[in-house]
Amino acid sequence: MPVQQQCRVVEMARLNPSTWWMTLEVGKLAEQQGLRGSQFLHIKCGDHQLLRRPISVALVQWDEPQDTASLVFEVRGEGTQWLSRRTAGDILDVLGPLGNGFQMEDTGRYLLVGGGIGVPPLLGCAASGGERTTSILGFRSKDRAILIDRFQETGSQVLLCSDDGTLGEHCFVDALVRKALEQPYDGVLACGPKPMLKSVAKAAEEAGVPCQVSMEERMACGVGACLGCAVQMADGTMKHVCKDGPVFAAGEVDWNV
Repeated sequence: MPVQQQCRVVEMARLNPSTWWMTLEVGKLAEQQGLRGSQFLHIKCGDHQLLRRPISVALVQWDEPQDTASLVFEVRGEGTQWLSRRTAGDILDVLGPLGNGFQMEDTGRYLLVGGGIGVPPLLGCAASGGERTTSILGFRSKDRAILIDRFQETGSQVLLCSDDGTLGEHCFVDALVRKALEQPYDGVLACGPKPMLKSVAKAAEEAGVPCQVSMEERMACGVGACLGCAVQMADGTMKHVCKDGPVFAAGEVDWNV
C-alpha cells in the first residue's frame, strides 16, 4: 500500500547536461513499506503542477539515521525542471512505493541490459547480484553516459556500447546481448526504450533465457485509476504500467502494437 510522505533531499548531483542523481531520506518507505530499486516514487513538483512525476528508484540504502533512496531523472519539462533545482535540505511530497520491480533469485546469474535513462533502475540489481551479473549499458554517445562507475563498483562485469561509436562498441545493445547469451544466465533484466526491449526480448527468447522488461509509459495517477498507462498484453488483455508493472515478463507483452 503506497503512502504519502514528506522526504528531505540529501543530495543533488548532475550526471550529464540533462540528467540528475537525487538522494532522499525515505524512512519508513524503505523500512516498513519495502521500497527497493526498480520501483518508482511519485513526486509532487511544485504548487503549480497538477500531476506528480514518476521517478524510478536506482538504489535504496539502509543508512543511519534515515534510510535513503537514490533516484535518477532527466529534465523533460516544467515538472522535472523544477525538481532539478532542488537542493539539500529541501522537502518533497512523495507517494510510494509504487510498481513492481525486477525479481532476482539470491544465487542467480543475471544479464542486466539498460539503454539511456533505462540504465538507473538496474543499478540496484547490479548491487544485489554483484559479480554474478553482467551489465550491458548502451547510450547515444559518450557525453550521454551515466552511472558507469557506480555499476563497476558493484563488481558487475560492465560492457558498453553507443549509437555513434564514441563509447565502447559501436552497436545497439541487442548485439552485445546475443554475444553474452552464448554463456549461461538464469535471466535477462532489461530497461530502456520499447524498440530496444523488443530486440532484447527476442534475443533472450531465442537463447531460451527468461527475460523481464521494465516498461515506460506516460502516467498520471500512478496507482492504476486513470488508465493512462495501459499496455496491451499478448493474450489481448490490458495491464497498467504503474500498478501491474513497470516490470513484466517479456512473454506477457504484445510487442506488435
